[in-house]
Amino acid sequence: MNDQRWVSRPDGANWGDFGADDELGRLNLITPACVIRAAREIRAGLSFCLSLPLDYPGGNALSAHRHPPRLQPTRGDDGVARYNMPVARHLCCTDVVSDDAVLLHTQYSTQWDSLAHVGGLFDADGDGVAEAVYYNGYRAEVDVIGPDQPGAAFGAHRLGIGKMAAKAVQSRGILVDLYRIAGRERRYIGYDDFMPALDAARTDIEAGDIICLYTGLGDVIMELGGNPAGTDLHASCAVLDGGDIRLQRWIADSGIAALVADNYAVEGLPALAGEGRPNVRLPLHELCLFKLGLPLGELWYFGELAAWLRAHDRAAFMLTAPPLRLTRAVGSPVTPVATV
Repeated sequence: MNDQRWVSRPDGANWGDFGADDELGRLNLITPACVIRAAREIRAGLSFCLSLPLDYPGGNALSAHRHPPRLQPTRGDDGVARYNMPVARHLCCTDVVSDDAVLLHTQYSTQWDSLAHVGGLFDADGDGVAEAVYYNGYRAEVDVIGPDQPGAAFGAHRLGIGKMAAKAVQSRGILVDLYRIAGRERRYIGYDDFMPALDAARTDIEAGDIICLYTGLGDVIMELGGNPAGTDLHASCAVLDGGDIRLQRWIADSGIAALVADNYAVEGLPALAGEGRPNVRLPLHELCLFKLGLPLGELWYFGELAAWLRAHDRAAFMLTAPPLRLTRAVGSPVTPVATV
C-alpha cells in the first residue's frame, strides 16, 4: 500500500485544496469577514428557532432505523430516580432536584451531517482496488472505525461532527423558497427550477454563505404534531434533483459553505435515473460530503422565518448553527438560530 493517504482524487473533488490533513472542507470558506457580513444582516434584532422538536417527525415515518429520543430520569446506585427528589431530608435542606438522561439518534430530527456520514468506493491509493474512503481520502476502518473492529475505539476519529462544532458555525444564511414553486406537491427541483428560485431571493451568493432551502415539509411535520401515522412524508414537498449535473456544477462552483433543507436528505430518494447521471443512490451526498467536504443539514424548520422574510422582502440573515461537540459522532442534532 502507498504510504500516502491518497494519490488521486475523484473527478470534481477538492481534496487537498484546504490542506493535506483538512477535516473541515468548505467550512474553511467561513472567514471572519463572512461572520461580519452575516452580522450586518441583523437589523430587527429578532431571532427564530430553526429546529423541530427533537422528537419530531414522530415514529419511523422517514427512516426505519432511526428512532425518537427516549428520555428517562438518571438513577443512583440505589436505583432511585433522581427526579423531584429532595437533596437531603436529614440535613433539613429544602432543595429539590431533577436530573435526566436521553438515548438519542443523532440524525433523527433537525441535524447536521458530518463529512464522515457518507463516503464512497474509490481507488484513492492507486493500487488498482477501490476501497471505502471519505472526504480528503480518510479511510474506513482506519479513520472512521466501525463497531466490529477489535481493539479500536468506535467512531469517526477523523471528519467527525466534533470538528464542525469546534468551528462554531456562524455565517450568512440565504433562504431559497422552493415552496413557491411546488407547494406541497412532491417535485424534483433541478437546475432549471432552482436558478429562478435563487434569483427571486435577489441576493448575491458569496463564498462562505449557507444556502437554506424552504420546501414546506417542516411545516407539514409541525402540523402533524409528532403523529405522522397515515401520512406519506416521502411524497410531500420539493426535493433537489441530486443527479442534475448542472445543479451539481453550480453547487461546486458557488463557494457556499453548507447546504441545508427542511426536508429529509435534501435530495430526492430514490435519485432519478437516466443516461449520464451518477450511478449512486445519493448523488448529492456523494458530491457534497465525499467530494467537496460541504456539510448538509436536514429536517430544519423554516416556516416562521420564511414568513417573516417574505413580509419584509428579505432573504438573508445571520445563521448560528454549531452542532453538539460529540466526540467521534458522524452526525448531530442542532438548534439553529436565525437572527434578522
